[in-house]
Amino acid sequence: MRILIWHVHGSWTTAFVQGPHTYIVPVTPDRGPDGLGRARTFDWPDSVTELPPERLREADIDLVVLQRPHEYDLVRRWLGRRPPMVYLEHNAPHGNVPDTRHPVAELPGGIPLVHVTHFNRLMWDAGGAETAVIEHGIVDPGPLWTGELPHAAVVVNEPVRRGRTTGTDLLPAFARAAPLDVFGMGTDGLAGHLGLPPERCRTHELVQKDLHSAMARRRLYLHPVRWTSLGLSLLEAMHLGMPVVALATTEVTEAVPPGAGVVSNRIDVLTDAVRDFVADPLHARAAGEGARAAALARYGLARFLDDWERLLKEVTR
Repeated sequence: MRILIWHVHGSWTTAFVQGPHTYIVPVTPDRGPDGLGRARTFDWPDSVTELPPERLREADIDLVVLQRPHEYDLVRRWLGRRPPMVYLEHNAPHGNVPDTRHPVAELPGGIPLVHVTHFNRLMWDAGGAETAVIEHGIVDPGPLWTGELPHAAVVVNEPVRRGRTTGTDLLPAFARAAPLDVFGMGTDGLAGHLGLPPERCRTHELVQKDLHSAMARRRLYLHPVRWTSLGLSLLEAMHLGMPVVALATTEVTEAVPPGAGVVSNRIDVLTDAVRDFVADPLHARAAGEGARAAALARYGLARFLDDWERLLKEVTR
């Protein structure tokens, strides 16, 4: 099967393109949002092919995976026809939750809507659209955790701009419990913005191939995000064998079972958990092993690809 998909979410797409198909990603000269082409910082197989928009009309496309509302119009303009489609929604709704109407509800032709978490399907108003949930799958980075640094790792992009959504305002409380290493794009100046000494809140912007090994050197993974779909960095940390300290919001309570870390909406409980993991490496190791076992069982790549294969066959039959 030849599948057209835009490069929108690099981590998710890395798992998706491990399947048995040919994946065509649009590329434009400026490599802008509608034409990023192949990923440069993720490991994608040779089955991912770049094509400029002007060549898509003559391309043999069996199915399109939409991820943004305007891509429906791009398909009509660039392909001049309408192959079978599915709409993949990565995010939880914003705005007037839980009454936020999903764009797919207004698209003609009964396009199936696929969510990545059950929480998201519950919270989006999809109208009469057919909906499904295919939970995340992770390309296993391996049990890399050493925990040699008594720090907490946080992964977030643009924490200053995103503010309360990503729990940026909570970081000073956690920085009193352990030094923070914050990984992600747009993290420069975070310590100054929060009024923290630089040694309590260091920032790092690493390419994907270096991120996992850097995370795994930290004692624990901290997930202070208030409102997100389900951070793939959280699932990656669990695959690495890192113990998790996380807010009990959105899908986190499903993803992090007892024994894999501490999940709560009480900041005192969470900061105590950070201190406990920092003080007791053996405790951190045991929780990390539980986190890895849980992540492999629920968010393994084989299950993810099998789920997508079943859905793609239903849509194209």
